[in-house]
Amino acid sequence: MGRDYHVLVLEDEPATRALLASLLEAEGYRVTTAELGAQALDLIAHYNFDLILLDLNLPDEDGLFIARELRAKSDVGIIILTSRKEDIDRVIGLEMGADDYVTKPFFPRELVARVKNLLRRLAPSRGTRRDASSGREIRRFDGWAMDLAKRSLTNAQDREISLTRAEFDLLTALVNSAGRVLSRDQLLDAIGSQFWTPVDRTIDVLVSRLRRKMETDPKSPTIILTSHGYGYKFAPTVTME
Repeated sequence: MGRDYHVLVLEDEPATRALLASLLEAEGYRVTTAELGAQALDLIAHYNFDLILLDLNLPDEDGLFIARELRAKSDVGIIILTSRKEDIDRVIGLEMGADDYVTKPFFPRELVARVKNLLRRLAPSRGTRRDASSGREIRRFDGWAMDLAKRSLTNAQDREISLTRAEFDLLTALVNSAGRVLSRDQLLDAIGSQFWTPVDRTIDVLVSRLRRKMETDPKSPTIILTSHGYGYKFAPTVTME
């Protein structure tokens, strides 16, 4: 199954880079490796990768800068793999657009499971999601249009708003449960998997990012409301097409 997927491993430590390549190739994935940020950016400009394993501590670039650059241009899957274990590093990684965050030392089987899980979540953007004509895939609210099949969000001025994969999955969960309060655990299930070990602020960070992109005044939200101590609620009335 893995031959359809192309994974870039960006890791400057030779032994770890070789181990990662070996693990992924054993699962049938096509693997390209890089040890420098500049080398990786050049590869990304020439190849369509499905997923990138990204070390943060690189000799020439901060991995967070690379994650931000990637997310600004692409919805490629990003798993940060690093020795940085502080909660703030996890939060910043998510804010930069990473889909998952794994700390070293890592368990090989768990890492492979995370890769497989993220690639399953990537499948809709690779064309496996059903066509919009086969079901009610459009959600409309307060002048916004959300196309679940195309994974796009358009505002009242018909301008498409760029969302990361986690942001879109979170918004989908909220929109599909409009008027109901969803707990943080329920929302974590919507954006991740049983393999995630996110910090408590994961959902809060994603909601904050959505508010900055969608709310007129993010500090006084009217679309995504907070239920203090529990979770969040999508306030607008939603219609389906």
